[in-house]
Amino acid sequence: MTSPIVGTWSYRSFLNNADLDLEFNNLRFGAGTLEITEPERGIVAGSLGGTGWSLGLQGWLSSGNPGTIRFQGSGDIGGEHWVYDYLGFLSPHWPNGVDQVPSIVGTIVRTAPHSNGNAPAGFVASWYAVKQ
Repeated sequence: MTSPIVGTWSYRSFLNNADLDLEFNNLRFGAGTLEITEPERGIVAGSLGGTGWSLGLQGWLSSGNPGTIRFQGSGDIGGEHWVYDYLGFLSPHWPNGVDQVPSIVGTIVRTAPHSNGNAPAGFVASWYAVKQ
């Protein structure tokens, strides 16, 4: 049986900033298409990317309650090697939900620095993805 996490997702990530006066668009960290495959039971592969960038994914998933996915994305972008780690949880199905679309919510950490030190390792953001 294929995991409900497998598939194509619209991905967005956001800065973790508690300032409610900050314009919503100023919270944007990233956006792209998340492709998740399961080449072996419990093993994750795929890609996350957009125009001009792409990260290859490797990791695992479990079908608990909630379903959990953990993967690392890495790739060469603009002559630099980018590495990010992701943890996500499949949102539960609401019995009284209307037009609910599967979604994953989670957190991301920059594992390796890039952009000549302007993007330091250890930076944390939040992400979510909605199944296409």
